[in-house]
Amino acid sequence: MPLLEIRNVTRRFGTYTAVDNVNISIETGEFFTLLGPSGCGKTTLLRMIAGFDLPDSGQILLDGKDMVGTPPEKRPLHTVFQTYALFPHMTVADNIAFPLKMAGKPLPEIKSSVAEALDSVRLSNFGNRFPHELSGGQKQRVAFARGLVNRPRLLLLDEPLGALDAKLREEMQIELINLQREVGVTFVFVTHAQNEALALSHRIAVMNQGNVEQIDEPSKIYSFPSNRFVADFIGKISMINARVLETAPSHLKLDIAELGEVTTVGKEGTQVGDKGIMAIRPEQVRISHPSDDSELKNHFLGKVHDFLYVGDVTTYIVELSNGAYIEALRPNSAPGRAKFFEVGDAVRVSWRHDAGIFLND
Repeated sequence: MPLLEIRNVTRRFGTYTAVDNVNISIETGEFFTLLGPSGCGKTTLLRMIAGFDLPDSGQILLDGKDMVGTPPEKRPLHTVFQTYALFPHMTVADNIAFPLKMAGKPLPEIKSSVAEALDSVRLSNFGNRFPHELSGGQKQRVAFARGLVNRPRLLLLDEPLGALDAKLREEMQIELINLQREVGVTFVFVTHAQNEALALSHRIAVMNQGNVEQIDEPSKIYSFPSNRFVADFIGKISMINARVLETAPSHLKLDIAELGEVTTVGKEGTQVGDKGIMAIRPEQVRISHPSDDSELKNHFLGKVHDFLYVGDVTTYIVELSNGAYIEALRPNSAPGRAKFFEVGDAVRVSWRHDAGIFLND
């Protein structure tokens, strides 16, 4: 039995449907992420799990029991917010102890649990400090410790790293993975940051306009998106209109107007004549001089339309002969200044026969 089961849950605000007949099952010990753009319904869904909002229809089952009629304080879960929500007049230790005091736990148990929680987030020497004496990352760790101190069945995290700078955010991602692994509590995490979701999650539900577009492991969401929205939302990707010429279990042959044939990985259920897009990630595309021979199945000439240098890599936007654009990523791994292609340079782009995917219209 799943730990948490969301069955046919719908939430409307007037004529606006924020969550539309959503079904999700989450297993015990899972790090599960709700991912999507602003307004997609992910935070509304999290609020309904927490009990801060109620669905108009459907069930939210924890351990097989419907929680819809249970008030937030009676649910065996905690929520960690982006704003930390720490009490400024309380010490770190008192902030962490607060849920245990509200539950009427005896003082010796509270002291022991707080010490253990502080140790789990590596803040053992910070118990007597106040929130204003902490850095953003330390405040976030205190919020995690308070959420986990009484070992809830479920920890809900609402964009908890959103207020941190990029470097600290990356460090906290690693800490969060390790913390979840150590305590074994099921995490339900909300974010709009694709890289964060890919790095942290066991599984991801990609949401759009109140619907779940795809639920899968990060590698499958990234490599095999189920539709255009998921492909476009997760990471960078080039999409070019195409039509299916030939199907086989191992591959598809596609026709791209005014460019020619392209071979991609096979896709079940695809038929000759289907129209859609050929989608490919920049890191799968090799860029080279036009005179360089390519042993790869797919290779075409074009010219550099633009590029973006970000230190470790350069992403080139290449205009093909039919006017379509494709992105190619080139590592800047050579010693000294990397050799760049410039805007307007003629180039060759190429990729493996199993690199791209076909998505139906």
